[in-house]
Amino acid sequence: MEKREELYRGKAKSVYKTDDADRLILLFRNDTSAFDGKRIEQLDRKGMVNNKFNAFIMQKLEAAGIPTQFDKLLADNEVLVKKLDMIPVECVVRNYAAGSLVKRLGVEEGLKLNPYTFELFLKDDAKGDPFINESHVVAFGWGTAEQLAKMKELSLKVNDVLSKLFDDVGLLLVDFKLEFGVFSDGSIVLGDEFSPDGCRLWDKDTKKKMDKDRFRQGLGDVIEAYEEVAHRLGVPL
Repeated sequence: MEKREELYRGKAKSVYKTDDADRLILLFRNDTSAFDGKRIEQLDRKGMVNNKFNAFIMQKLEAAGIPTQFDKLLADNEVLVKKLDMIPVECVVRNYAAGSLVKRLGVEEGLKLNPYTFELFLKDDAKGDPFINESHVVAFGWGTAEQLAKMKELSLKVNDVLSKLFDDVGLLLVDFKLEFGVFSDGSIVLGDEFSPDGCRLWDKDTKKKMDKDRFRQGLGDVIEAYEEVAHRLGVPL
C-alpha cells in the first residue's frame, strides 16, 4: 500500500491518501490537546499507545458485528482504514455523569444514569462542538433520519460490548464519543478512533481516572494511565 499526500491534519491524527481510492492511512501523533485545541502538548508514546489500543477495540467491535473503518495495523503509529464520507455529528453515550453533562445540569459527578443517555454534538471546533438534536441533523443536511437511526443503534451496541469488556478488567466505561461515516457501498461505518482520548474510564474500586481527563485536569501520568488500561485489556504494546 503506497502512502501518498496528506489529506487532513487534525489535533492528534493525520490522514493520508493511498494508491487505493477506498483506503486511507491514519497517523497517530504524540500531540495531545484539550479545550478545543487551546492547550496542546507532546506526550511520548501516545501515538503508539492510541493506535494499538484503537486497533484492539475496533477488532473486538468487528467480532461483535459492528462495522468499523479499521483494516490493519501498518506500524506502531499507522493504521490502514476504509475511506469514509464522514458525517459531522458526534454520538455520545453516557453511563455515568461527568464532563459537560455535570456542567450543564449541575448534577453530581459519578451519578449512575439509568438508563444511559444518548446525545448528539455538531463536530465543529470553531463553534465549540455545540449540543444538537436529531431534527437539526436532518434539517441542515448533516445526515438523514435513516443514517441517524443506524448511528444510534450501533452506538448503543458499542456501549453493550465495551461496558462488559471494561467491566471484566475492573473499569467503568463512564462515557464515550463515536463518529460515523458512509463507505463507498452506502453503509454506515464506525470511523475515527476509540481510545482513552475519546472516552472516560474509571477504576471501579478507586474511581481513579484513567483517560484524557488526567491531561485536562492536570493530574499527571497520562500515558501511564493509558498503558495501564491497555495492559489490563491485554493490548499488545
